[in-house]
Amino acid sequence: MPSSTALVLGGGGARAAYQVGVLKAIVQFYPRNHGIPFRIVCGTSAGAINGTSIATHASCFHLGVRKLEWVWRHFETSKVYTSSIPGVMKHLGRMALKGLQHDKVNTDAGSLLDNEPLRRLLNELIDFGRIDRNIRSGALTALSIDTSCYNNSRSVTFFQASRDIDNWYRARRSGERTRLNTEHLLASSAIPMVFPSIKLKQHYYGDGSVHQLAPLAGPIHLGAERILVINLDSPHKQDTRELEYHPKTATIAGHLLDTIFSDTLNSDLERLERINNTLKLIPPESRDRLQLKPIHTLVIKPSEDLTVLAARYYREMPFAIRTLLGLIGINEDSDSSIVSYLLFEKAYTSALIDLGYQDAMCQIDEIKAFFNID
Repeated sequence: MPSSTALVLGGGGARAAYQVGVLKAIVQFYPRNHGIPFRIVCGTSAGAINGTSIATHASCFHLGVRKLEWVWRHFETSKVYTSSIPGVMKHLGRMALKGLQHDKVNTDAGSLLDNEPLRRLLNELIDFGRIDRNIRSGALTALSIDTSCYNNSRSVTFFQASRDIDNWYRARRSGERTRLNTEHLLASSAIPMVFPSIKLKQHYYGDGSVHQLAPLAGPIHLGAERILVINLDSPHKQDTRELEYHPKTATIAGHLLDTIFSDTLNSDLERLERINNTLKLIPPESRDRLQLKPIHTLVIKPSEDLTVLAARYYREMPFAIRTLLGLIGINEDSDSSIVSYLLFEKAYTSALIDLGYQDAMCQIDEIKAFFNID
């Protein structure tokens, strides 16, 4: 079963710490020297970073999860993007100067925040050479990273896999074999306007959630028949009152981020369920002849509103970033979800890990059945 089982990690900035908690719950049912129970790992945005880390430790599931948890429990915003007052002012000044210059004079990508610290962190922590070694040993079949190409508005899945897996081309999406590195992770996690786009070869790429039409297509192309999805979409309080005023810019921006990171994945899961139900009506011999097969999925997502959770730790955010967000109306009392994506502080990320662990334990019977664990 592991060879046809995929792990899909959605995007969501700092929310991705939740995924570590879920993996922590699963790993406790395996021996210490056991490999990962999924040979296909697919990630988008921050989920791509978690997925790559797990893939580099494919031969030892416990070690991979333990290292990932240590990083997230000791996180600081300054490890992801520049958050000091001098650093933020310098970056914003550089962006203002860029706006006055011709594009041919200043070719740097514009962004609200400078994520150069994240590049240094990834180069320090991830040994990309281990991906090939794990594929050759059979501990891993494929690792894929979803990106969005700004040149042609296509969703591009970069993957590193065993030799029998080919590139694929579909309407506005494709899969391209490559040797993955830090730049692919930075591209996949480059939230539009917040972080700069990344140039790969001759094209510019950004967050993989933006043009993502079919998030589950990647793992299926890579051979998955069973997919564990750790989704970062959280429940929101329903406010049935009529709005007395126009929604604030911060609220609208939060809705946009929620849409980018969650809506397409949720829609694809619904579509897959409808297809599976349709396949049940087709005789097995006909399905085999037409090369059609059902895809079994298990979805784990937060049981609490992560916007509310993040608000409890708002004061943990660096002063410079709080001031910057305050300019667009975001504070600890606002209902915008932006803070839940940008708050890379250990108090918040540790709370997310604990929530992920608790939610996974609440679904532990389903998890055991999915992985055939006694």
